[in-house]
Amino acid sequence: MAAHNVIKGSLNGAGKRFALVAGRFNEYIVDSLVNGARNTLEQHGVAPDDIFLVQVPGCFELPLAARMVAQSNPDLSGIVALGAVIRGATPHFDYVAGECASGIRQVSMELNLPVGFGVLTTETIEQAIERAGTKAGNKGADVALTVLEMANLSDALKAGN
Repeated sequence: MAAHNVIKGSLNGAGKRFALVAGRFNEYIVDSLVNGARNTLEQHGVAPDDIFLVQVPGCFELPLAARMVAQSNPDLSGIVALGAVIRGATPHFDYVAGECASGIRQVSMELNLPVGFGVLTTETIEQAIERAGTKAGNKGADVALTVLEMANLSDALKAGN
């Protein structure tokens, strides 16, 4: 059965502008996520000059930085939030990961802007490495595609298509 009147976002990045907001903590992991996101956006037509990187100390700071970036760049199509929180021997992981996820969702909803959650939350450094470009792919690239699709969906809905 064919679907009629389906509205969905494309993966065409021409003319779009994106921010990558990345935590510096676990930088050797996050750099791979940033590169994956940047390369993916460029492969889908986003001009290199239309992608900019904002770095913050860690994942807890990502929501505020995403909000500040969005508010100071009204022509932004979306934001890709990137970071890595690796579980340790204390409950610190739970607080940082949970508040980061909640904050990113809140920014996206309040500003009506696609903000992708590209924060790895893993038990071990090995799991993080796997998700930053080895066995399990690159989650930065995956989230960049999601934000691109949502940016195009937003445009389609605003146009009444």
